[in-house]
Amino acid sequence: MKPFIIGVTGGSGSGKTTLVKELRKKFSPEQLCLISQDNYYRPIEHQKLDKNGVVNFDLPKSIDKKSFLRDVEKLIKGEKVVQMEYTFNNEKATPKEIVLLPAPILIVEGIFVFHYKKMRKLMDLKIFVHAKENLKVIRRINRDRVERNYPLDEVLYQYKNHVLPAYEKYILPYKENADLIINNNDDFDKGLMVLSGFLMNLIEERSQS
Repeated sequence: MKPFIIGVTGGSGSGKTTLVKELRKKFSPEQLCLISQDNYYRPIEHQKLDKNGVVNFDLPKSIDKKSFLRDVEKLIKGEKVVQMEYTFNNEKATPKEIVLLPAPILIVEGIFVFHYKKMRKLMDLKIFVHAKENLKVIRRINRDRVERNYPLDEVLYQYKNHVLPAYEKYILPYKENADLIINNNDDFDKGLMVLSGFLMNLIEERSQS
């Protein structure tokens, strides 16, 4: 049986990655599989430079779309996927091997997952995670300085020149087509509760069919 495919997107700092990680904790690997766009960034030497010679990771072409789609399709067919974690060029981080197992629920998460037409057509449910712009900036600063070892001036430059323009052009236009919008200005607890309950019922129904 084809898995129920959920696409999750939102702007950088909206909390979409945290949402799906919390959701995954509520289910076993046999019930739910999460595949993240973040592990499909092309090597830094293949990324486009902006007018100031700074690498711009916030473009659809920054992602190896073919490999991403290939692995999603493998999971749909019931095949295992093995990949290496992308560490965002953080010299302090050691990449881990990630093993993805096919499951009745497949979550595809990332900023461009609605923009990629072939990927979007596979989705049974499209979720858009929303947060106020000032909150997204603060969250982005905290994340990139701690997890990715980026200096503050670099984080702010990227947000102004890369992140925000990409959000307005490649992400926000698809908000109107989302089946469910989860607000994360304070927290996403209620949205997580509703989504978890829906998926638990779906898994139960499929196990009985």
